[in-house]
Amino acid sequence: MNKTSQYQLTVIVPVFNEEGNILRLEEELTHFLQIAKVPSCILFVDDGSKDNSARLIKGTCRRHADFFYLGLTRNSGLSAALKAGIDHTGSKYVGYIDADLQTSPEDFNLLLEDVENYELVMGIRSGRKDSFVKNISSRIANSVRRSMTHDGVADTGCPLKIMHTENAKRIPFFTGMHRFLPALILLQNGKVKQIPVRHFKRMAGKSKYNLSNRLVGPLKDCFAYRWMKKRYINYEIAENNLLTEA
Repeated sequence: MNKTSQYQLTVIVPVFNEEGNILRLEEELTHFLQIAKVPSCILFVDDGSKDNSARLIKGTCRRHADFFYLGLTRNSGLSAALKAGIDHTGSKYVGYIDADLQTSPEDFNLLLEDVENYELVMGIRSGRKDSFVKNISSRIANSVRRSMTHDGVADTGCPLKIMHTENAKRIPFFTGMHRFLPALILLQNGKVKQIPVRHFKRMAGKSKYNLSNRLVGPLKDCFAYRWMKKRYINYEIAENNLLTEA
């Protein structure tokens, strides 16, 4: 049995060369588990880190019964790390937070208040503490994405989200998918809610994003999404005689 099946929420934390943040993650995530509104666990996904991240993650998991990890064989990118985490989640809900702790795990409790009624509840970063260039590139990318996906989401890049695991497992994954989670949930006729959450400066490590992968990459992914949307299959069963009574 998947150990995460014992919980209601699994929080996925993708990690790539974040050794400077692992101990802070351990502290803040442990605190969240103590105050979480539902029984929750943590699932680290090490995306082929070249530093000491994997060793530190394993140490954290040995110290805490509610911490688990996956180690990918090579660096495959954020979307692949998320897919791996979702594929190995057995809880009713699955959450996601970045390892840089620019959002607070405590704010998952804000999202949990509405998760029963929405297939995706996500944060909107209030008072963003990013650089001018990062903020401007993010605004441009969000504007272009909204015009092409019509998902109505103000801040799809906010790394604080909770989804129904059933819906998350039906998402058609592709490189860059993490930018389109709201649009992909809407394709399933799911409902999305946005809630303001706190945002903080990065305290350790380096961002993996630059002007190119904040603007050029997302633009290419928008065209990929539009191609996929026209071919997406979504159906509902009216009736069947496959199931037997217990």
